[in-house]
Amino acid sequence: MMKTQLTKHLLLAAMLSIAPCSMALAQNTADVPATRADNSAAEETTLINDDKNWYFSWGYSRQYYAPSDIHVTQPGLGNNFTVHQTKATDFATNIPETLDSIAKFNFFAPQENIRVGKFMNPEKTFAIEFSLDHSKYNTNLGQTARVTGTINNQAVNQNMVLDHQTFDYALHNGLNHIMLNAVWLNHLYGPEQKPGDLQSISRVGAGILLPHAVNTIFGNENQVGPKWVNSCCFSSNDWWQLNGWTVGIEVGVRYRITESVYLELTGKEAYGVLRHVPVYQGTADQEIWMTEGVFSAGYLF
Repeated sequence: MMKTQLTKHLLLAAMLSIAPCSMALAQNTADVPATRADNSAAEETTLINDDKNWYFSWGYSRQYYAPSDIHVTQPGLGNNFTVHQTKATDFATNIPETLDSIAKFNFFAPQENIRVGKFMNPEKTFAIEFSLDHSKYNTNLGQTARVTGTINNQAVNQNMVLDHQTFDYALHNGLNHIMLNAVWLNHLYGPEQKPGDLQSISRVGAGILLPHAVNTIFGNENQVGPKWVNSCCFSSNDWWQLNGWTVGIEVGVRYRITESVYLELTGKEAYGVLRHVPVYQGTADQEIWMTEGVFSAGYLF
């Protein structure tokens, strides 16, 4: 009887002595995966936040515009007419003039393009991006276009030669497409994320049109305020005005020269709707299809 009670006491003492060790061991074992998970999360956060997850690029472009209708309303002059299928070009009007401007360090004379983006995943295959396409639009002088509607309170339906006095219409200090884009990149060739990496790139975006209108219609020139006094964006005499919206898609390739420097060549198609563009004592409305080629240099940081 005494041996049995002694045995019970010894077993109870042994269990009490082992229990704290078992609990500590269990706690340490449970902590291992959590620690590894925390480390992995920290590594991923570091990868996302600190390793060239931003980029900036500056480039130049050429624009090609589909013929479009321009509707002009000037109530005080008795004008409410449409110039049909108007042809237009960008500026400088050709590539040699563009290169000449750059050679003279006039970097803002051609159409410049800006992209600023941030990668949103560790693989750097998806980014959110701000873009500015400082494109330029000029109706071709000397062309013959059909004009319908009312001019000087008289009905018209006739051809008209567009010149400096009859109809000289330009969005010349920028038919500015300001957009927010979703960007996808896909590896094509070479070492990934290293010099020699060739990627395809595609963008889909939407935004606003912020043009500066310069025009002369039937001898009446549109006047706006000084560029840096009334700059933007809603007054009738502001230099730039919020006059519409735009959507676009862009595809091309990106080639990394160094760890941080890359070149990019893309083609873009954009559709824009312009409303209430200032003209003398009135406004103009227009829809524009733009095809654009962009060549740019960028930096990852």
